[in-house]
Amino acid sequence: MVIDVTSHTKTLTHARHVLSGLAGRLSRAMLAAGASAILFWIGSAPVALGQGAANRPASGDELKPLYANATDIADGKRVAQTNCAACHSENGISVLGGVPNLAGQRPSYLYREMRAYITDSRSNTTMNTAIKFLSNDALIKVAAYYGGLEPAPPATAVDVKPNADTAQAGKAATSVCASCHGETGISKMPGVPNLVGQDPKYLVAAMTAYKGGERKNDTMKTMIASVPDANMSDIAVYYALQNPKHPQPAAAGDAAKGHAAAAVCAGCHGAQGVSAVPTTPSLAGQDAQYLAAALHGYKDGSRGNATMKGIAGGLDDPGIKNLAAYYAGLQPQQPNVRKPLSVAEWAERCDRCHGVNGNSTDVAHPSLAGQRADYLQNSLDAYRSGARQSPEMTAMSGTLSNDDIKNIAAYYARQKARAVVYVPIPAEK
Repeated sequence: MVIDVTSHTKTLTHARHVLSGLAGRLSRAMLAAGASAILFWIGSAPVALGQGAANRPASGDELKPLYANATDIADGKRVAQTNCAACHSENGISVLGGVPNLAGQRPSYLYREMRAYITDSRSNTTMNTAIKFLSNDALIKVAAYYGGLEPAPPATAVDVKPNADTAQAGKAATSVCASCHGETGISKMPGVPNLVGQDPKYLVAAMTAYKGGERKNDTMKTMIASVPDANMSDIAVYYALQNPKHPQPAAAGDAAKGHAAAAVCAGCHGAQGVSAVPTTPSLAGQDAQYLAAALHGYKDGSRGNATMKGIAGGLDDPGIKNLAAYYAGLQPQQPNVRKPLSVAEWAERCDRCHGVNGNSTDVAHPSLAGQRADYLQNSLDAYRSGARQSPEMTAMSGTLSNDDIKNIAAYYARQKARAVVYVPIPAEK
């Protein structure tokens, strides 16, 4: 069954009114037999949608906003004016930071999330208070009202670069480092450390310490002063992704004696000089002269670290050379760091549930297109930290960096949101 909506200029509200009678007649059969498919329009193009195996289908009361008629929508508007408009606006397009747009959002999703606030399975003091006393019928009508409004226009100004490529940005930023540390982070200058084989968190911490003066080196302080804080993580990721080829050092000292003395170091730096702690440096394959200089620095206090000062304080010059020779001779390893995905690659993953360009075609999955970037960013942060619960979203957001979250939010905020009209169709008997 296909109903022709011929005019592209008809508003979603008008189209809903035209279809509401049909939806009402279908509702009883729908509830009795269950839904086998949903017919929906994006603009004026009809498409038949089956239930995706990976998506939790809407059911029961979650489907009732789809059956709303003109009277129901008018009732929903009155409830929205009293309880929702102060934050979300009467037209469903928020003007408050961090508050989501509701206009054109998928109605079953809106209903489900309001229920979550009422049952305290989703926590937000303002929301919990605003809708605490609303009836289930009121929630259904509010969801239908906001779902039928014209969506927000795409954002035109978001203060991030949504097409940024972290690894490429890092490579470009390393021009300030390459003359001393090598183009791929393998130094050819004695006394200058290799940067490959290190976790990005350690490299960022080291650069920050040089920039702030906690680590003393005039050359490093001058060089790093020109690097914006935002580029430090890009540089660190770039070096972490490089192949840590062994530099074949010619080191003074007795590596065998250094091996015996290294037992005290293994607890933090790893049995083979490869650290399992992101903020602790790996020592395997590091330049011997640099390692020796670092140990002398801890010993005389020019490098500050109470644990390292205690260890280095018990070493004489031959002992320092032996340790440096031992670690310099070990094979470095690449840290367990994934190659950063581009915004397009992240969007491809998100679109699997949220629809092409964030325009969901599932009544129970939210549309992301045209949503406020700050709200999307806050939501991803909440899923990543566990403050907001969803097995699927927790799995997706667990590996996101702060830059990933900003860029994904900006990408979807800039997409054109498209209104959808759903018509439930009874299952065939």
